[in-house]
Amino acid sequence: MAFDLEERLGDSRVGFFTDTSICIGCKACEVACKEWNHVPDDGLNFTGWSYDNTMKLSADTWRHVAFVEQRRPLGHQEPGVGEMDFRWLMASDVCKHCTHAACLDVCPTGSLFRTEYGTVVVQEDVCNGCGYCVPACPFGVIGKRETSGTAAKCTMCYDRLGAGEEPACAKTCPTDSIQFGDLEELRERAERRLEQVRAAGVGSARLYGHDPDDGVGGTGAFFLLLDEPEVYGLPPDPVVTTRDLPSMWRHVGVAAVALLAGVAATAWRRHR
Repeated sequence: MAFDLEERLGDSRVGFFTDTSICIGCKACEVACKEWNHVPDDGLNFTGWSYDNTMKLSADTWRHVAFVEQRRPLGHQEPGVGEMDFRWLMASDVCKHCTHAACLDVCPTGSLFRTEYGTVVVQEDVCNGCGYCVPACPFGVIGKRETSGTAAKCTMCYDRLGAGEEPACAKTCPTDSIQFGDLEELRERAERRLEQVRAAGVGSARLYGHDPDDGVGGTGAFFLLLDEPEVYGLPPDPVVTTRDLPSMWRHVGVAAVALLAGVAATAWRRHR
């Protein structure tokens, strides 16, 4: 489903709503992301832990489909494996495009910038490879490529948005688990979907990253989860890592003024 950004979205912020309750783990989003953005091969190694062969987001994995196996039923559904309670939790993770993005705060070159769509993009040709953004991200999204040493992550297909197309992952998703559009509209849609999932018997369902009052000011890519965030490898209460920078600089300023005052007072006494 294509979107005409000028007519349908205007100047409002866009984002992703990922409904994990209908993710089938096909990894079409991972493949589409790599093909469109020319993201390098990330090894495709068999980990032996699950069907998940990439395990986490990185500079060479901009979409990551998690597979979580649990011995419990999925709402009112029949598990289909005899008398054993069983369910797969599958979720396509991605950069959150935070409202308060620490990676933007720490980037010394301007390689990271906020686009007109409210997304956060890395310009790899401007990146100097300092790596400050890597530990700054509370979600562990950004990584550095071994070949070039530069940072890389999801751009929400910035080039496609400029052409009036939705991101490749959302375009490819066969179940519409990954939905793209106006962020406020997606939040309203997510609230309605959460009610439906809970009514179907999944009382543990919750929204993650949709709250503008959370530690990162809400995210541009948020999720409907069927269990605790930690189950999916997500931090339960993410906080922008540069939150205390303003107060730190104020303390530094006060200390500097006090030091200068002390030096001036000492010099004045010696002069007398």
